[in-house]
Amino acid sequence: MITDQVARTEDRPIDQEADLFKIKAIDHIEFWVGNARQAVYYWKYWGFKPIAYSGLETGNRQYASYVIEQGKIRFVLSTPYGPHSEMAAHHLLHGDGVKVIAMEVEDVESAYRETTARGAKGVQPPGDLQDAGGAVRMAAIQGYGQTVFRFVQRTGYSGAFLPTYRALPEDTTVKPVGLAAVDHIVGNVELGKMDHWVNWFHKAMGFRQIVHYDDKVIHTEYSALMSKVMGNGNGRIKFPINEPAEGRKRSQIEEFLDYYVGPGVQHVALITGDIIKTVGELKERGLPFLRVPQAYYESLPARIGTIRERYDDIARLGILADRDDEGYLLQIFSRPIQDRPTMFLEVIQRRGAQGFGVGNFKALFESIEIEQGKRGNL
Repeated sequence: MITDQVARTEDRPIDQEADLFKIKAIDHIEFWVGNARQAVYYWKYWGFKPIAYSGLETGNRQYASYVIEQGKIRFVLSTPYGPHSEMAAHHLLHGDGVKVIAMEVEDVESAYRETTARGAKGVQPPGDLQDAGGAVRMAAIQGYGQTVFRFVQRTGYSGAFLPTYRALPEDTTVKPVGLAAVDHIVGNVELGKMDHWVNWFHKAMGFRQIVHYDDKVIHTEYSALMSKVMGNGNGRIKFPINEPAEGRKRSQIEEFLDYYVGPGVQHVALITGDIIKTVGELKERGLPFLRVPQAYYESLPARIGTIRERYDDIARLGILADRDDEGYLLQIFSRPIQDRPTMFLEVIQRRGAQGFGVGNFKALFESIEIEQGKRGNL
């Protein structure tokens, strides 16, 4: 039976949050991959240092896991030891991708109780993992597709990452590129399901809708999509949700859904304090990014106005710029980070702007369609 308190929080306007539980930060993002050891070497190019390991040597008989870190960003790369597990089945279906989005909270019990009381499906009730470093309390609920949202409470824990993990020696060969934190995590869902998940974030998580872009805003000659951005009260935790819209040809969202075989995380946006330096270094290391037509940069100064960075550097590196009432932002998008045309990364720098680069959508999506055409998927 729904309590009066639950009913009141569900009746609030979509642009108003409910303070259901305290979220401190994104604790980690866990990727389920085909070969975690090799994946670590790829992420070193992005400036991530391996800091912890779990596997046979630590008593973990099910899978190998490596924790990599840069700034406040923590990724976990996990791969199964055998074919008969949920992890193996997940990778067979989806390829490399995000399985777990973990949020550090003040009280796991409260987070799990409040979300499941409002319709979230519990997949892991609150419980402790313990080792010599102390205890970490965790719980998890089901998100879109097979993505899981995990709640983590680390009060007083002094271990490497989690129990069963051991610290790795410092890898002095890795040079960070200035990536500082997770800015937002974007999910793609099926046609007609965006509002379902917007309401799920609103009701179960207590989030508010920050912005809404429809297919009149996000479209090209051939395809379109719709997007709504959900965030917690202070706006630090942001989850845009995309769904395809009717178009003449197959959209990037439909391509993702086809190759990922269902909904999932489309991209993770990583914030930097110096995008010129960060992207310059990443390109030096050979990492590929999408490139918009050169004509985009001819009108950019008139559209964006005075900025701290040099427009010549922005054009040379292929960075996009946009401005809103609070300032401007700079962003760039990688090509897919695996062979399937599914997940990619965004590098973003905010100079006051709190938006998501709506002024860049058309040029960006036309570039994505060029890549789709090369793959024979447009």
